[in-house]
Amino acid sequence: MGADVKARVVCVFVVDDYQAVQDEETLAVQNTSRLRVAGYDRGGREALAAVQKLRPDVVLLDLRLSDMLSMFGAGKDAERDDLLDVIRRVVADEQVVDAETGHGSEAALVRRLREHGLTKREHEILRRVAMGETNPEIAAALGLTRNTVKTYLQRALEKLGARNRVEALARASQLGIL
Repeated sequence: MGADVKARVVCVFVVDDYQAVQDEETLAVQNTSRLRVAGYDRGGREALAAVQKLRPDVVLLDLRLSDMLSMFGAGKDAERDDLLDVIRRVVADEQVVDAETGHGSEAALVRRLREHGLTKREHEILRRVAMGETNPEIAAALGLTRNTVKTYLQRALEKLGARNRVEALARASQLGIL
């Protein structure tokens, strides 16, 4: 990890619909030097708006929010030290892999994408849609035109047998590719 990453304060947004878990994660962040709680929310929809406004460095997101689709499969609850280590690794742009579920493994992800006919670019666009980005935002971030993003997204929907973005995200989550 570079010196600039070690020295800067990392803003964390906590999203969990169980108040006790939210309080525990918030407290863990508050009690750690160089981490600051940017905000917290109990629901996914409100949290999306807050995250877009606050632009935290890291979002701690409950895997099973009751008011939104979960974008990941089941995972184990993180212990405090594990949680803080994952935050540090994410900020340092390191890849994080859950040893229990295998989520985060590049090879496993590529294998799942191939199984379902999706390209890496289609996956990247689906991932950004799942994070609440609009087509113009995705286009700007990836250096593509809006029409190109729309085309990639449409191809992904067709490959997933989905009629819209919500169905595509649900299907991609079920298949373990988001």
